[in-house]
Amino acid sequence: MQAVTRTEPTVKPHQKIGLYRKYFKRVMDSVLSLCALIVLSPVLLITALIVKVKIGSPVLFKQKRPGLNEKIFMMYKFRTMTDKRDESGNLLSDEMRLTRFGKILRSTSLDELPELINIVKGDMSIVGPRPLLVQYLPLYNAYQKHRHDVRPGLTGYAQINGRNAISWEDKFDFDVKYTQSITFLGDWKIIFKTVVKVFEREGISSENAATMEEFKGTKGR
Repeated sequence: MQAVTRTEPTVKPHQKIGLYRKYFKRVMDSVLSLCALIVLSPVLLITALIVKVKIGSPVLFKQKRPGLNEKIFMMYKFRTMTDKRDESGNLLSDEMRLTRFGKILRSTSLDELPELINIVKGDMSIVGPRPLLVQYLPLYNAYQKHRHDVRPGLTGYAQINGRNAISWEDKFDFDVKYTQSITFLGDWKIIFKTVVKVFEREGISSENAATMEEFKGTKGR
């Protein structure tokens, strides 16, 4: 039986970048993230203390991620996993290291709050494709690479359309579609839908993993 090759959608020809994306989106990100850090500072402090007690130090999980134009930055999240290792010194699987409290942090998205610091710094945006692992960069096809045409986001179009419960290919389709149609109203629609998704706790995990399976490239890329 002949294998089916996935055909990627085509990227729209270059269009003039709108005023919102060029000037106001970054301003909105800075103002809202600073306000959020101030308003949510008690939540951040309490969460940090509980993480230290239940999971240990360091409280923050720091990892290099690719951002705008694939530029590497250090992303911050609250730690949700232990450092448990096997007899050979290798880290155990995510499922075995993810604590009960860590699952609560992820299901409520509280583990993402330190990324507000990344938004203030300009590494990230409130809305955009989620920042993934550096090791995935060589695996993207030409179409998927367009997800790095904009700053990565705290939430995004893929997050309101399935989050970790959809395939990598569908997730990248949503990411690239977002980069081609960024608007003020569109961003706020994603923000409001994200709040609803957080309360509904949908799409937190894939069917076969505690979070999302490792991306190994798209067949027929």
